[in-house]
Amino acid sequence: TTRPGPQARGTAQRRPAAVRRPSPTAAETVRQLPNPRLTGLGGGLFCAAVMFVLGCIDQFLFGASLTVYGVLFVPVCVLTAVWIRRGDLLTAPVVVPIAFAVGLFPVADGSGGLANRLVGVFTGLATQAGWLYGGTLVAGLIATVRRVRLLRRRRRA
Repeated sequence: TTRPGPQARGTAQRRPAAVRRPSPTAAETVRQLPNPRLTGLGGGLFCAAVMFVLGCIDQFLFGASLTVYGVLFVPVCVLTAVWIRRGDLLTAPVVVPIAFAVGLFPVADGSGGLANRLVGVFTGLATQAGWLYGGTLVAGLIATVRRVRLLRRRRRA
């Protein structure tokens, strides 16, 4: 014979009480984000590829606005400086200006021909030097802070 289940006997199943967990702190939220570690070359390729794609998007959506391009450059600098691995920290402020120049190709003013496009890139580098220096400074500061923290940690150990 089979034994009747709990509903057949007239008793209701009890649900376990809901466990209330505290909301995660900001530090826990940041730890859950992706945390890739790029080599110096990988950081340069990442930064250059993202800036080129952002330049194409800027050309398509905003008609090659150099201000939009400059604003988009700064977060890419931050991500590059944060994601480069410890041993390659000194490459972060070197690769971001190169990536800025690479990403200017789709945005640069130059109708017809490579020479005109290059003139547009150099004009963009000259007129958007504030964004270029600002992004490079941000990447340099983040890399320097990370390097100092690394050296202090090694000294303590």
